[in-house]
Amino acid sequence: MPPTARPLRKLGFLTIGLFDPARPGHGHESTLEIIELGERLGFDSAWLRHRHLQYGISSPVAVLAAASQRTRRIELGTAVTPLGWENPLRLAEDLATVDVLSGGRLNPGVSVGPPMHFEQVKDALYPDTADAEDFGYERVRRLLDLVRGKPASDFSGVEGFEVFSDVVQPHSPGLGRRMWYGGGSLRSARWAGEHGMNFLTSSVVKAEDPDGPWDFAEIQLALVREFRARHPDGEAARVSHGLVVIPTDSASPEQRAKYEAYAAQRLPRTASPQGPGRLLFAPDLVGTSEEIAERLRAHAAFREVDEVAFALPFTFEHEDYVQILTDMATKLGPALGWRPAG
Repeated sequence: MPPTARPLRKLGFLTIGLFDPARPGHGHESTLEIIELGERLGFDSAWLRHRHLQYGISSPVAVLAAASQRTRRIELGTAVTPLGWENPLRLAEDLATVDVLSGGRLNPGVSVGPPMHFEQVKDALYPDTADAEDFGYERVRRLLDLVRGKPASDFSGVEGFEVFSDVVQPHSPGLGRRMWYGGGSLRSARWAGEHGMNFLTSSVVKAEDPDGPWDFAEIQLALVREFRARHPDGEAARVSHGLVVIPTDSASPEQRAKYEAYAAQRLPRTASPQGPGRLLFAPDLVGTSEEIAERLRAHAAFREVDEVAFALPFTFEHEDYVQILTDMATKLGPALGWRPAG
């Protein structure tokens, strides 16, 4: 197979941080330990995904604040924060605070759209304004402006003994360049590029052509190229690739069987677009690092990126994640030309 056009420069991973509702602390501690392990293994980044009203991390920014105090080098990201659940001003304050605490390592990823199960949750989330809320790109633009230092108020100065700022505090100047948009459509890729964001791709894209053919890698490649065509940095604009990848080099026979069953159960959804959103899913990649590397080198979109945030499967055990991350860092990453960070 041809080598990757862009040597793999940054290796990251993504987790949702599951927990037992009877002891949530244990699951959150497991996630923090996995991030610490990632740093020891030389990973460049660790990413958390939001799970609202589920038994996964509901507040990644808070967890990443804790992770920032237990690590020194690894970058910390969200992939992604659905902005329909957030107030952009308050989120901008939280993101800037964690970025300062981490020494400039935060990589916030966001997406748009109404909250999942909005009809069931709107009375708790927006009891007075549900019908007036804007869940489109304007919400991202507001967040970007606030993070990048545009005024949030028409008042600043001294009032009594207190001093007020008209911009979000703390202000972290580099954070605005580390904002990511998670998108699976050409429209999202275009918008993210035009607004100078970085672009997160994943194992889900939108099949925009109703008649097909539906080639996941080619659709994803079109997104990458559309994004870079619209971005001020052009071909240098940052894109991170995020398939579900499960290397089995050091896995036990029992682990291999579990991993293969997991991927097989999810494979049927990859055959055609799913649901009214016409979402097309990529197959999970399970096998030895050499086998996975060969498949990635043949992937049209992967060949055009030099950053990845491979997604960990949702329902595995802590020891499974340790094995998978260890193989990623010691086998798969080097097979793709990556070298661990110092």
